[in-house]
Amino acid sequence: MVDTGARLVAASVGVIALAAVSGCAGGAGSVADGDGAAQKKEKTTFSLGQASPPQESTMQSSSGATYTVTPLKVTTGTQADLNDSGLEKDESDGPQIPVFVWSTLTHTGGKSMELGDMDDDLVVRTTGGQRARPLIVLMGSAKWPDCPGYDTSKVMSKGASEKVCTAFLVPAGQKPAAIEVTRGFYKKPLEWPVAS
Repeated sequence: MVDTGARLVAASVGVIALAAVSGCAGGAGSVADGDGAAQKKEKTTFSLGQASPPQESTMQSSSGATYTVTPLKVTTGTQADLNDSGLEKDESDGPQIPVFVWSTLTHTGGKSMELGDMDDDLVVRTTGGQRARPLIVLMGSAKWPDCPGYDTSKVMSKGASEKVCTAFLVPAGQKPAAIEVTRGFYKKPLEWPVAS
């Protein structure tokens, strides 16, 4: 399932941002073998603070590299945070509020890769069932209280780890229900439920 959505327009300083709402679902379940014994079911639900299984980079420049994502905490911003961020609102998107996800990204093997490639597959699933991808600022920058930007082009080698904050925009009135890591169209996303 793919939902598309939120687009932000540049502020007077030339900031352009997109927040695409998307997600994908697929099934991963137990399959009985010829002897009738069930194969082990893959774990896809974790608690905040638990690391994902190693994920493989989908970027050509770091093909074969592996990393883990450990969502640590989720905070919901306010309309005032969005107003003060430097982003101009597009009224056609309706009211939105920021959500901030703190994660630890750890390079676990293979080629070096850029830090920003490790949080590309993060998604916030809302209580309304919508999925928001990380906010991308194409020109300029957005400023958020208690969620500093980070150098997405920082090169990470095996064993390197970095704690980062990623910003998302969700419809006002909805809360984050879970943090997800998407894994293509055929695998169920990994998820970390968020207490309301």
